[in-house]
Amino acid sequence: MMLFNPKKLAVSHPDPVVREIVEKTVAFFEAKGKKKLKEDDLNRVWYQDFIDFVKKEKIFATLLTPAGYGGSDCRWDTSRLCVFNEVVAFYGLCYWYVWQVSILGLSPVWMSRNEEVRRKAAALLDDGAIFAFGLSEKEHGADIYSTDMELIPNGEGKYLARGDKYYIGNGNEAALVSTFGRIPGTSEYVFFAVDSKHEAYECVKNITATQSYVSEFILHDYPIAESDIISRGDLAWDSSLNTVNVGKYNLGWASIGICTHAFYEAINHASNRRLYDRMVTDFPHVKQMFTDAYARLVAMKLFALRASDYFRSASPTDRRYLLYNPVMKMKVTTQGEDVINLLWDVIAAKGFEKDTYFDTAARDIRALPKLEGTVHVNIALILKFMVNYFFNPGEYPLVPRRLEAANDGFLFDQGPTKGLGSIRFHDYRKVYDSCQLANVRIFVSQIEALSAFLRATPPDEAQQRDIDFMLALGELFTLVVYGQLVLENAALMGIGDDLLAQIFDFMVRDFSRFALQLYSKTSTTSGQMEGCLKMIAKPEVDEARYLRVWNEQVLSLSGCYEMSE
Repeated sequence: MMLFNPKKLAVSHPDPVVREIVEKTVAFFEAKGKKKLKEDDLNRVWYQDFIDFVKKEKIFATLLTPAGYGGSDCRWDTSRLCVFNEVVAFYGLCYWYVWQVSILGLSPVWMSRNEEVRRKAAALLDDGAIFAFGLSEKEHGADIYSTDMELIPNGEGKYLARGDKYYIGNGNEAALVSTFGRIPGTSEYVFFAVDSKHEAYECVKNITATQSYVSEFILHDYPIAESDIISRGDLAWDSSLNTVNVGKYNLGWASIGICTHAFYEAINHASNRRLYDRMVTDFPHVKQMFTDAYARLVAMKLFALRASDYFRSASPTDRRYLLYNPVMKMKVTTQGEDVINLLWDVIAAKGFEKDTYFDTAARDIRALPKLEGTVHVNIALILKFMVNYFFNPGEYPLVPRRLEAANDGFLFDQGPTKGLGSIRFHDYRKVYDSCQLANVRIFVSQIEALSAFLRATPPDEAQQRDIDFMLALGELFTLVVYGQLVLENAALMGIGDDLLAQIFDFMVRDFSRFALQLYSKTSTTSGQMEGCLKMIAKPEVDEARYLRVWNEQVLSLSGCYEMSE
């Protein structure tokens, strides 16, 4: 069972602590019920009940405190974080958001060399606090080069913090806000810790019309001591980017959780509705949309789980995760939008009803591709790895599934954020050659056409500056990386041939679509257009396989889950 189902809990993670956390979290939300969940969403109620729950059960403390700073069950274990990410997002983005922003706020602290602030954060976690990440600004967005937040020296190791921050989740209640700024008159960047309840901290407003609290705050000469300095100089700069490396991975899991709940609601509705004297799920186009949505959702989860293995295996000599991370952020979240769109085309007007989960899901799924860097920013990052990925593979030992009880300490000691173009990857061709399914072989032929395109007609200097052109090329490259990790994990998790073939059915079609987009760009040359045409293919037609997936894996989910009222 690839999809999370609160009514049939079968948590595959071996850690009994995380299994208990899942059981208690499900019990909390099912007791709350869908009616109250929706009322709170529509009325934008601050989710204090959820914060009280995680405080009582010490969930954030257990999962977000690195080993050595809390109890024996405390560690930063990405495999455990994946499980909780999916569960809280399943019930609502706002509940995931308070967790995600706490991860962002804590990351610069765990990257710090300031032992005092680390111990303070651990104590606050143990007390049930939430955290915030004060990076973005109203005038500059995430352009951290241009930060206007100042930390002004005030004599004898003391400072005054002065400035405004914007788009800051949890800014209304965070016990510690990791705030990024600069020391005026120097080129030195700095992170420092502030408390949202301090008299010099003004929480201006929630800038969104959602239940999540996304704040603007102003520091009015907020007094800062040396012990409040989280990091400065190169470490502060690197911490800002490395924190995003840690945090953006979680966004894909939010999409997975949201899509899973929406899928159950959609299949329940459609499979019990008759139109034109037929069951809705008997219409061929409805079968196709549900099957596509399911295949895409399973692929999202396969990629996400495999990317976690590389996160946990990362080291100074193995930084492959820095490619898989923006793919997780960009591709899994946009696939989430595709899943919701397919389901919405089936249930139509039902998706607007205010007492459905789907109404909330359709709104919230749009946010995830736009947080922690836009799709465009992440594709630009992904493209930095393309040459080495295709033409300069390295040798690495096989990375197994990483579910063991271990602290992922390297995530907080990633080092400088430079040298991305020198990172190498294991040979993708060996992974693809391990599978002989017809749709995988068709996809491989498309990859070979892309590789030939890059060798024979690579983007010239003008095209490399043409972001519109490069984004289309980036979509094609991303599909290659995405399919590789899906294949790796399908083998590790025993995914059957029928479902895997159905996944690569949509992968072949998507590759063709992006190849046509690249063909149609204004700057594409005639030679490149010819190369694009060679990337266009049709997946294998296998009606028997398709119907097996539909009947045995998709339609069979009807009635499997419905949230308690």
